[in-house]
Amino acid sequence: MQNSKEKPPFSTERAEALCRTVTDEIEGAVIASEEFLESLLVGVLSKQHALIQDVPGTGKTLTARSIADTVGLEFNRIQFTPDMLPADITGSNVYDERNRDFEFAKGPIFSNIILAEDLNRAPPKTQSALLEAMQQKEVSVGGETIQLPEPFFVLATQNPIEEEGTFPLPTSQLDRFTLKTEMGYPDRTGDREIIDRRLSRMVSTPTVDQILEPETVIQLQEMPEFVHVDEKIREYVVDIVRTTRGHNAVDVGVSPRGMQRFLEAVRARAVIRGRDFVIPDDVKLLAGPTLSHRLVLDSAALVEQTTREAVIQDVLDQIEVPAMNEL
Repeated sequence: MQNSKEKPPFSTERAEALCRTVTDEIEGAVIASEEFLESLLVGVLSKQHALIQDVPGTGKTLTARSIADTVGLEFNRIQFTPDMLPADITGSNVYDERNRDFEFAKGPIFSNIILAEDLNRAPPKTQSALLEAMQQKEVSVGGETIQLPEPFFVLATQNPIEEEGTFPLPTSQLDRFTLKTEMGYPDRTGDREIIDRRLSRMVSTPTVDQILEPETVIQLQEMPEFVHVDEKIREYVVDIVRTTRGHNAVDVGVSPRGMQRFLEAVRARAVIRGRDFVIPDDVKLLAGPTLSHRLVLDSAALVEQTTREAVIQDVLDQIEVPAMNEL
């Protein structure tokens, strides 16, 4: 068995319906592609984190807040700056004059959904404080370890245009994000929809209704563990990962940790799509968002301006896709 529990908390149909109600509600406030919103939901369901590389003003804050509000979770936005210290994120011990003792004042990371805005503007030590908390799901201050709330999801952003005064995340830190995606500009229809929606309401920022309880989100996070992965799909995942390591444009391929996160992501997508088994499309569609940022390209590839995404596509093109009738 892949899970010690007797049965999942929901049927596949019920889980799909719950996920659909969440995305439908968010789409009422945010103009974004279905693939983008699905990728964020994959991050939530797989108990991992996402990195968005995009220009300002595309709706990242609204998206993160809408996810939190839709499922009744606490939201916090952290604007990273070059002078930010780790304690500004995690919190610190503050002396209480009345009790004549130190008390821990929690930082903004003690929320369910965190928008880490412009993460690459913070110095490496501050970046590490966030990334360590993301991995450990806890914060250590003054010898005391404090658990972060559940569920816990970090949506970090980087501006790809303005690089002056930034501290680029090294590959070892990028590897801690399950997904790297971009929101992008809307198409013409989307731009017009933004105008029409703004004219139809009396406030600047749209809002969403809470449609799920936090406990339901935690139950949905259990669902991927019940998703079956056929032997041929397992071999397909391994083939993809190993091919990245031997690709002629790559110095460093996907790590074992990256491979596990890839597997967790494709199982989460199966849940969102109403299945208790993984199909090749789950693997193919998530290969780019979950693997490309983990690659280190060689100098020749950089000179030729080869992209990581192009390398992943080349890897997929090289590998035979398992036939559905053989699964």
